[in-house]
Amino acid sequence: MDRSSVIYGNPMPKKVVKKAEKSKAKYIKKYGDDSKKEYRIAFQDIPTLDYIAAKNIVFTDKAESEKFDPKAVIVGNIRMGFGHYRISIAIASCAKALGYHPYWLDLASFDATGSKMIREQNAMYSLASRISQKSKLFNHFVWEPLNCEGFKKISYNAKDQKNSELLVPIFHDIPKDIPYVATHVWPAQAAVHAGMTHVVNAVPDNWPMGLHLAEGSLMTVQTQFAYYGYKTLNGFDKKPLKGMSDDQIKTVGCYVDHELLVDLEKDNKARRDRLANGKPLRFLMTVGGAGAGFDQYLAMIKHLLPYVKEKKVALFINFGDHVDVYKKLSEKIPGLKAKEYFNQYEEVKKLRDELLKGDAEGVYAIYNKDIFQAVYSTNLLMRTSDLLITKPSELAFYPIPKLFTKHIGGHEVYGGIFGREYGDATVECPTKKEANQMLDYLIGDPDLLTQMTHRIDELKKFGHYNGGYEAVKLAVGK
Repeated sequence: MDRSSVIYGNPMPKKVVKKAEKSKAKYIKKYGDDSKKEYRIAFQDIPTLDYIAAKNIVFTDKAESEKFDPKAVIVGNIRMGFGHYRISIAIASCAKALGYHPYWLDLASFDATGSKMIREQNAMYSLASRISQKSKLFNHFVWEPLNCEGFKKISYNAKDQKNSELLVPIFHDIPKDIPYVATHVWPAQAAVHAGMTHVVNAVPDNWPMGLHLAEGSLMTVQTQFAYYGYKTLNGFDKKPLKGMSDDQIKTVGCYVDHELLVDLEKDNKARRDRLANGKPLRFLMTVGGAGAGFDQYLAMIKHLLPYVKEKKVALFINFGDHVDVYKKLSEKIPGLKAKEYFNQYEEVKKLRDELLKGDAEGVYAIYNKDIFQAVYSTNLLMRTSDLLITKPSELAFYPIPKLFTKHIGGHEVYGGIFGREYGDATVECPTKKEANQMLDYLIGDPDLLTQMTHRIDELKKFGHYNGGYEAVKLAVGK
């Protein structure tokens, strides 16, 4: 079914549809037409996600595809930074906790035309993101407006819908009635085009955008702000638009892993005890895969090192799967003495267990070339940390006190606003001076972090962090 000409009952201009068709044709010309290809699939273990028994869907040369478990839930995703992988892990975790068997479908990972299209677009996005951090003019006149207003236009959805048709062959041997939760719009659109009947489109951001529309799926959002924006499609075009019906969108709460929620009150009590007893505060930094915001993180680390020396702070830095960012940091701070956990995932697990019982001091540097281990190292250390230092992206919705650094892309602004309004995060600190000042406040006044932990306990009681469970329930028809 063509979903580029009419979107939620709103006809698209002919020039928009023509542009979408040209985009699809361009990728077919570049990467080939595999629309008649009958891909067979098999399943592989994901060792890092062994605790939820997640299976990775891959192509196989066998004559027949493997069969899914009767209680299968597919998590459709792509790697675009760490964010969509992180949300996917949360959905898979919640699926397992509810008694289902999660399957991992990374549409960018295959040797298929649609996968190559995704990888090309992702490379362009990453490049533009890096340029935005180096050029104030590019960031101000191109990147910020594109991420906030450009992607918001409903017409933007037409091209993505047409390009997503290229992903349909990957679904050839996937049964159409398997519950399916997508953590990026392309996997949602692709599943709908492929005829999947139980598709949930788990929208990651707080800022409503045409980019995230996947008509034919059930859209879930984390906030009421996003709900009203999508329900009315307000601001998606210069003229008023027809909005969504009640059965097309639901507010579910924040997408958070079961493992981070099950002992949350206990973890918050441990945070308050450390604050009350003057123990070193544990600050966890997540440095973006592309090193986005590097200069600000560099300034914060330099500012924190005296606190580390005085044993007022213990600093954990997850460099993800980009060791070059750590090398660059070490060059800028020659005297940095960090305990290195490089490709030592089992040791990071042991460190987490030790930190649940004992104290921490010094600087810890974590890096892993395996994407799953790189992403999940933050989750492991989140339970044992007192403050998460991050840009206001997907981590803005996680149940831990947060300090927000400068956003990357205008859409992230509204994740920061959400966190500060709900009381489990600071305001966004866009400059080095503001970020360092906020660090001084948090270290000097324990009550600030204490109040955040109390607020997180309250929010959990309200079901604020139950979005992962609710998305899965909707996918399976409950």
